[in-house]
Amino acid sequence: MKKALVIGILALAMAGSLMSCNQGGGSGKEILVGYVINNMNDTFQTYVVDAFKAYFADKPDYTVEVQDAQEDVVKQQDHVNNLIAKGAKALVVVPVNTSAMGPITQAAQNAKIPLVYVNRNPFGEANPPDGVYYVGSQEIVAGTLQGEAMGAALNGQGGVGILMGKLDNEGAILRTQGNKEVITAKFPNVRILAEETGNWQRDQGLSLTENWITTYGADLKGILANNDEMALGAVEATRLANRTDILVMGVDAIPDALVAVANGTMAGTVLQDAAGQGRGAADAAFKALTSQSQDPINWIPFVLVDKSNLSEYQ
Repeated sequence: MKKALVIGILALAMAGSLMSCNQGGGSGKEILVGYVINNMNDTFQTYVVDAFKAYFADKPDYTVEVQDAQEDVVKQQDHVNNLIAKGAKALVVVPVNTSAMGPITQAAQNAKIPLVYVNRNPFGEANPPDGVYYVGSQEIVAGTLQGEAMGAALNGQGGVGILMGKLDNEGAILRTQGNKEVITAKFPNVRILAEETGNWQRDQGLSLTENWITTYGADLKGILANNDEMALGAVEATRLANRTDILVMGVDAIPDALVAVANGTMAGTVLQDAAGQGRGAADAAFKALTSQSQDPINWIPFVLVDKSNLSEYQ
């Protein structure tokens, strides 16, 4: 009897101790922040989410839960709803489809929790609604920087192909638009021979470039890729075809692309600051959770990277 009583007292004491660790005072990770990524196979996005998690690493009251939508907009909506049901106090989303974020925005507003979109802007020229924020880069600028650099590198002559990202994505649309606008305005003798989607994937960039090399032969002098993964696929295609005369440019400045710029297999890339976007998204969520004032949009600048300034970004 006494033994049972002692065990019961010890159990109650342990339970009380655990409860005290999970209540105020900040020793437990109490504030759940949900992060729903578009696709963990997207190399650039892994750098964004790593910077996001690093921001909260020294904040013991916060925990970050990352869910992978695997490029499925319905799955992304389900992840958001599940995180809300689990008690998430803030949400961060990399849209799978920038034109289909209405239900996610509404779910966050109904739950009265802040929502931060990062990297892919679902609002176009409009401002986000109250309690919703955007952190990213002005996509058309990346395309303009690329187009200007390619036109200059080709001395204003030659044919180019444009490897586009997913066509439901603002980045793919605006980067391509920037390419075309600057080439049309400044380099009338640079011809756009083809533009097709490689869905941000390296293997698709390779196969499309192989097709273009076969189709356009010596007329093809440049590849403008909406991201570095497709650009690196194009680099492999030019290597296999022994076409050292084709210039390739990407966007993101991921490590593999910087190596390619260094060894000359890529003519350049445009730095999209993954760490800056990740930290910016985390800061937006934290400020919203701690009632600090902030602008609804935080722009992170793009920078052209080629051999002239490569050492600054390696």
